Amino acid sequence: MVNGPMDSQRQGISRVLLRAMIVIVPILIITCTVGSITVPVAASSASGLDLAGNPIDPLRATPGKVVVLVFIRTDCPISNRYAPTIQRISANYAGKAVFWLVYPDKAESSAAIEHHLGEYGYKLPALHDPQHSLVKLGQAQVTPEVAVFDSAGQLIYHGRIDDWYVSFGHSRPAPTTHELDDAIQAALMGQKPRVATAPGVGCYISDLE
Repeated sequence: MVNGPMDSQRQGISRVLLRAMIVIVPILIITCTVGSITVPVAASSASGLDLAGNPIDPLRATPGKVVVLVFIRTDCPISNRYAPTIQRISANYAGKAVFWLVYPDKAESSAAIEHHLGEYGYKLPALHDPQHSLVKLGQAQVTPEVAVFDSAGQLIYHGRIDDWYVSFGHSRPAPTTHELDDAIQAALMGQKPRVATAPGVGCYISDLE
């Protein structure tokens, strides 16, 4: 059967479309692949309450900064003994990392938290976390523990500040490891810390639920 002019025209169009598909499809595949590599994964976030009762997301409050959440209780003797250490480390990284004190006890009032801040000389911003949103975000188990987030908002370390305490009521003369300090330094250099988590010794947050 002899093809007419219309059949030849259709075949010509089909060939053009086929060539276009051969060129376009690999480009789309490459674009999607590259996009999946370069687009950062959004970090989870959560909010606590400032002492006036306003919700604050500590990760979004200072975008692009290393953020450290420090979980403490007013009635926890170990976290209270860590107050000088927390203030010293936060002062060492002033302007480089943002520290937030997080109070997870639902029963603590803003007045009690303010009193605690004054009693221990804290100059850091404080958040109340009655719903334990920040506790879950930072995977905190006890007070005192910390959660370190890099400048992209990714959790890179959570756990103890150092190994000063061996067990509840038993401490070393001085700590031999410094996990919080190491994690902040790694975050500032755009790296992951050698230790991603270390169990803390203190007062269980689960007792507050």
